[in-house]
Parts: sequence; C-alpha cells; structure tokens
Amino acid sequence: MATLDDVRAIALGFPEVVERVDGHRGGASWRTPAGAFVWQRGPSGRDLEQLAALGREWPPGDVVGVRTDGQQVKRALLETYPDAFFTIPHFDGYPAVLVRLDGIDLAQLREVVTDAWLLKVPKRVANGWLAQHPPASPAP
Repeated sequence: MATLDDVRAIALGFPEVVERVDGHRGGASWRTPAGAFVWQRGPSGRDLEQLAALGREWPPGDVVGVRTDGQQVKRALLETYPDAFFTIPHFDGYPAVLVRLDGIDLAQLREVVTDAWLLKVPKRVANGWLAQHPPASPAP
C-alpha cells in the first residue's frame, strides 16, 4: 500500500520538481515549470453528486491524480488495474487518472508517476534522467 509520503518522495526525486499546496482544494501538487504531473485529489461536492447519479462512491483513503500520455493510456490503466485506478466525470476527456493509494503497490506507483513526470519536462531533462536510470531488465 502506498502513501502520500511515497508520492512525495518519488515526485521530489526528479529534477525540476517543486511541491505546492493547491489554492483551490488545499492538497499537495508536484509540478515542473510546465505544470502539475501528480496531485492530491479529494472529491468535490459535484464529484460526489455525479458519482451518486452513476451508482458509485468516492473510495476511502488517499487519492492522487496522475497525468497520462493520452486517452489510450488512460483507458488501458483503468481496464487493466481497476483496483488501483479510477476516473470521474470531471476527468472525461482529460489525460489523467485517479489513483487509490491503498490499491497500488510502490513499484506501480513509481512507474506511473515517472511516466507523468516525463510528460512535463523538456526532452533534454527527460533524456538525461533516463540515461542515468535505465529501465530494469525483466527477471529471467
């Protein structure tokens, strides 16, 4: 089970990242000069109304939003890992998913936060970081 402290440690481990408190909702967000890539997300009253109309509820525990590389990646995460990822009507058409921190392991959290960060930094920064942090080889 992941925590907000895990999100913070992963996000702040990347170059060009700062943590800010969101003025709108009061949660933490982690951003590059190009914008947020992961943020703490609680439900708004409107979110709860829309979910209730769909016969759904906001899950218990901490939730973060994470940028995705488009709608196809978003759909793949939602379909493949329904215990970890979900969406709400507010995110319709937006390239991001919501992550149940109590439903995701640290390795998967690190992967989606890394992918989101790579979308929000200049190519030279991303390429430099990737050169120093090659992907792990699959176990034989």
